[in-house]
Amino acid sequence: MFVIRTISREKSIPRPHTSFNPCSFYSKLRELYAFEFPSSVSPSPPEPKPRSNKPPKPRYKPPSSLDLGDKKPRRSNLPFDFQYSYTETSPSVRPIGLREPKYSPFGPGRLDRKWTGVCAPAVDPKATSVEGMEDPRLEEKRRVMRENLQGEPLTGAERKALVEKCQKNKTKRQINLGRDGLTHNMLNDIHNHWKHGEAVRIKCLGVPTVDMKNVCTQLEDKTFGKIIHRHGGLLVLYRGRNYNPKKRPFIPLMLWRPHEPIYPRLIKTTIDGLSIDETKEMRKKGLAVPALTKLAKNGYYGSLIPMVRDAFLSCELVRIDCKGLERSDYKKIGCKLRDLVPCILVTFDKEQIVVWRGKDYQPLDIGYLTVRETFDDVDGNTGCVDDKVVMEM
Repeated sequence: MFVIRTISREKSIPRPHTSFNPCSFYSKLRELYAFEFPSSVSPSPPEPKPRSNKPPKPRYKPPSSLDLGDKKPRRSNLPFDFQYSYTETSPSVRPIGLREPKYSPFGPGRLDRKWTGVCAPAVDPKATSVEGMEDPRLEEKRRVMRENLQGEPLTGAERKALVEKCQKNKTKRQINLGRDGLTHNMLNDIHNHWKHGEAVRIKCLGVPTVDMKNVCTQLEDKTFGKIIHRHGGLLVLYRGRNYNPKKRPFIPLMLWRPHEPIYPRLIKTTIDGLSIDETKEMRKKGLAVPALTKLAKNGYYGSLIPMVRDAFLSCELVRIDCKGLERSDYKKIGCKLRDLVPCILVTFDKEQIVVWRGKDYQPLDIGYLTVRETFDDVDGNTGCVDDKVVMEM
């Protein structure tokens, strides 16, 4: 027992720490054997590298579409005014104010056209102000460009073959036209689709389908193409025989959506020709009238105008149920009804559109609606598409 305790005590006694000094070891080797240790183990610092004359690398800066540097504003030769939406903006109605300063949605210094708050007009570049007169030859330029791109009209067999290629079971390529209508950036999408095929399928839904004639007119006017097929809200837009994707026009893109200007009120305090009490009574009566139809969200409204015209033959007030729609959507629908039926807007309360036919209403000599689209054919045959015949009594 005594021996074990002494050994354990000896283990617990701390011993002095002896450090190894490499310098003294190397000095003894040098004295005895003239040993030179390698430079890699030398305590001397490494020699500094010679400075290069190259300038230092600039710090990384993420790319920005607004940073143009020394680039000049680009010019577009398209002979029409640039707007955010071509189908939902009426040139006959002038705004009474702007909601924001006149910041160009194309970006500062990216386009040589000035932004007026509503559009970027295609004015003469020699003009000193945007308020100058519009070039009277713009319509003639558009007509000449369209004729040069279209060339000879399609035959019935060629049109039928192109329409067949654009069916849903043949291709998935499609452009959707929604509540904003034909927007400016959509023109670039159409030309991108024309790179891969002679025709493109366009599906129209929502507010613009109230006036499909305007949609077709604007598509042909702004793209210089031709609509060769229409069935309801489904269109097929042909690019033309002489179209060359490598020589497509330059279309500047809008970087953000501009705020809509301030327009006059659609619903006035009193209806023209009526007193305040008569206006209030008509609004109460209009909300109690049975609804003519209920509009679905993002639906096809191509038959709405003939339905309202036919309803005015037997009733002076018409109510359209718009529950579930955005307020801006059914306001635009009411504005289109006012101009196309024509009629007088009464109220938009409780998500309803109430319209009045007026005192001196005279029905139009239309009867019922038949949408029939004819197409050119050099052989004398005309291909046509019959839409549904709508007649509401």
